Amino acid sequence: MTASPEPRTQARAHSFNSAAAQYAANRPSYPSALLDAIESVAGRPLAGARVADIGAGTGIATALLHARGAHVVAVEPGDGMAAQFRRALPDVPLVRGDGNHLPLATASFDLLTYAQSWHWTDPAHSVPEALRVLRPGGALALWWNTSAVDVPWIDAQTDRMERHFGTDGVVPTNGDGSRAARTDPTGRLRFAHRTVRWSRRVPLELHLANISSHSVFLVHGEESAAAFLAEERRHLLTTFPDGTVEETYDVELLLATAPTQP
Repeated sequence: MTASPEPRTQARAHSFNSAAAQYAANRPSYPSALLDAIESVAGRPLAGARVADIGAGTGIATALLHARGAHVVAVEPGDGMAAQFRRALPDVPLVRGDGNHLPLATASFDLLTYAQSWHWTDPAHSVPEALRVLRPGGALALWWNTSAVDVPWIDAQTDRMERHFGTDGVVPTNGDGSRAARTDPTGRLRFAHRTVRWSRRVPLELHLANISSHSVFLVHGEESAAAFLAEERRHLLTTFPDGTVEETYDVELLLATAPTQP
């Protein structure tokens, strides 16, 4: 995850380092249709492209980009996440840094990707840094796995989480493309917006481990998280008596192209 100047948000960003193994084992990946959408909007294949995956975390997105044939460099500030990344992807270059201060050469990459990580940056710094590092005509791709709240059980779970932890979650869940205005308040970038829906079926305990790897659980402490998870297990067994949960996601993709002229 990338760094942030705001103390409370910074604490949430760094909370993942203590749960990196849990994050790697239980967080969802991304569907191949997302990579197809990136190629379509960017107008070029990932194979052979020079890509920097910023806020790479444990390497979930990096692995997919690498498998598509991209020449990937990962950037990650967190000690715990970086250690987990190196265990999973020892052959992929990893440098330490964050989206506000990219340790990358000017005009050196075809594509910058931020999977679940742009919201940890300060756009006043991360936008000009991205434009500096991209080659003319290169692309900036940001995406988030957001829970599909039009699915009734997910909507109900979201309500329970907000009642228990509060409503100060970092990542908004709306899929209407209005995230672009918050993503770049300077208005320097023109974002195309795509939504890719997908789902996965997982054991109940894996689902609970997934949601409890989110920062809102990590910063509220073990006792608060355990209380929620115990009650949530009861709710979910009512909906999924066989113990298999179908998680449904909308991947929200925003992609902007760097100017071809300075």
